[in-house]
Amino acid sequence: MHRQADLAKRHDVDAFCFYFYWFDGHRLLERPVDNYLQAGPNFPFCLSWANENWTRRWDGKEHEVLMGQNYSGTTAEEIFDDFLPYFRDERYLRVDGALVLVIHRVDHVPDAAELMSSWRRLAKEYGLGELHIIAAETKFGIEPTWYGVDAISEFPPVGSNTLASAQLLPVKGLRSDFSGRIMSYERMAKRFMRRRPPSFTRYRGVVPGWDNTARRGNRATIYVGHNPRSYGEWLTHARRAEDDRQGTGLVFINAWNEWAEGAYLEPDATWGTAFLEATQRNAGPLQASPKPKLGAPSLAWLRSVSFAVMGSAVSLVRRVRPSRP
Repeated sequence: MHRQADLAKRHDVDAFCFYFYWFDGHRLLERPVDNYLQAGPNFPFCLSWANENWTRRWDGKEHEVLMGQNYSGTTAEEIFDDFLPYFRDERYLRVDGALVLVIHRVDHVPDAAELMSSWRRLAKEYGLGELHIIAAETKFGIEPTWYGVDAISEFPPVGSNTLASAQLLPVKGLRSDFSGRIMSYERMAKRFMRRRPPSFTRYRGVVPGWDNTARRGNRATIYVGHNPRSYGEWLTHARRAEDDRQGTGLVFINAWNEWAEGAYLEPDATWGTAFLEATQRNAGPLQASPKPKLGAPSLAWLRSVSFAVMGSAVSLVRRVRPSRP
């Protein structure tokens, strides 16, 4: 952890955001953040409550719940008690004096505004000051006022599986039995960079790449063409947008080590430290990869494009008829 924090610091990553898995008082995958709390480096961190059900999504069995997330009248107090050791740590990330807390699926929380109000009250009662609560944009188009949070943070590639980000030309090497999505990293990056600033606070988010084959096999979503240069340009744009907004300076990167989804900054055998170098604020010349090699049209490619068409249709319906809590 100390070596990782040193690597992050040297490449202008300012803090880590740990997923916090809490289900009715039961913690899962708690050792990394607990080890960090007890003996980790002097490097800022914050928490993101990963509050969705654990299911067998990695092999498509989304309805098979392994650990369910339930809510009750005491949820706010119970989870806040477990937040306390982290909130009290001097390394915990603050912006403008407020503790940063991210909610992964705020749309899953019944009476979310009431829960957020309870957390703010508890923070003051414990002498912690203010909270800066951020909802991850895991549901495209949500707004802070709907849930009583302070801001939204982009969470790419969520919301991108549409024609606007589709790989419209067939790529070489696609298996005939592939039944997932082949998307374009370049087009996704441009789509996020073109987003207009909303009337509320929405922090920019960037993803170095995406390929969840490790979890989904032939039903994976793969963004082809990711490379340090395109990622660096996207990140630079995100930082400038936040500077222009004269906000808190927060920009989120998905992720440091999400290996099973192909979204990571840590060095690998293909790129070495190139993505970390592209993360530096004054990065030099960045490495780009060649365009994906074109292949012959196939049923797998047509299926992928059809999924993007359906994604666009769903996105249009949500814009016309946004779902609110």
